Amino acid sequence: MYGTPAHGTPMYGTPAHGTPVYGTPAHGTPVQGTPAHGIPVHRGAAVRGGHPQHDEGGARPVPYGGRRGRTLAVDPERTDEQGPFVPGPRHEDEPEAEVPAGRGGLGRTLAGVAAAAVATVLAVVVAGQVTGQEEPAAAPRAAGEAAERAVDESSASRSDDRITPTRPVPRKPVVLTYEQLMTHQFPIDPELKGSGAFEAVQGFQKAPGKGRLIRYRVDVEKGIGLDPKLFADAVQKTLNDPRSWAGDGAMTFERISSGEPEFVITLASPGTTGVWCRKSGLDTTIDNVSCDSASTERVMINAFRWARGSSTFGPKAMHAYRQMLINHEVGHRLGHNHVTCRTPGALAPVMQQQTKSLNIDGVRCRPNPWVNPGS
Repeated sequence: MYGTPAHGTPMYGTPAHGTPVYGTPAHGTPVQGTPAHGIPVHRGAAVRGGHPQHDEGGARPVPYGGRRGRTLAVDPERTDEQGPFVPGPRHEDEPEAEVPAGRGGLGRTLAGVAAAAVATVLAVVVAGQVTGQEEPAAAPRAAGEAAERAVDESSASRSDDRITPTRPVPRKPVVLTYEQLMTHQFPIDPELKGSGAFEAVQGFQKAPGKGRLIRYRVDVEKGIGLDPKLFADAVQKTLNDPRSWAGDGAMTFERISSGEPEFVITLASPGTTGVWCRKSGLDTTIDNVSCDSASTERVMINAFRWARGSSTFGPKAMHAYRQMLINHEVGHRLGHNHVTCRTPGALAPVMQQQTKSLNIDGVRCRPNPWVNPGS
């Protein structure tokens, strides 16, 4: 290459791609010969500074050998004498295109969606004009609706406008009443032998009647997993029921947790119950039953029977079975011995061994927890 490649100065030699170029590629100066990729350039092509102007008819940009990778748009179907648009070199002081400030990629995407919707509507209108089906009033309205939808979607997509789901309100634990708890069975090992250590159930429950005052204490063996308060409430309610030993007004029962009681009603594991019953010559291990250990201060209630009941009453009569268990063993402490039923189908006496059987000597009776069931 010879000479200086300045404005208006001829150049000789072979440029990129081996195609000779004559003339000066300056602003508005015609270029002769064949540019890159072999596409002819006609004289008189309109040239202006800045970015090339592409034709909407689908002109394909062709690489051009100018600075910064400028492109040359050529429409091969054009037959007029005007040559394709040849961009001029970009001045160094030309300002870069500015991107309008927005909400980032999301804003640009939604703006593009709105523009595409408007362009689609305009294309439909143009097609209608070509075919003679023009809708001049519907086109602006459709374009406006498309833009409004894009704006609405943009607003709805913003995280600060979304409704934050509220946390579910935690449900309060269900608290069962005394009557409900007394109908439930509780899990326990029928061969459980506890620690043998007892703990008095704290609290005081005054005697409700006016008969002879009988003070008692309630102890529960530690670690057997049963509710001491439920057991203590059951004893007090059962003994002072009008159908129980206090029903005729001869006596009334009062629970204490300190001082000197007349006896101690004790809820204990099957193993510990057996130990205390043997102290009075009684064997409770055969049928896993309870006893009144008369030679001690303790009326022993077998925790397995308290928790699980017996087949004679069944699981649906747990409340009644527990009442019978208390009344039967306290009855022994009050001096009553075993009694059996003599009338088939009648209620069994409370002092009958109802845990073991309701059929004695061929006489079958019905389960009964009360001393005076008709009261």
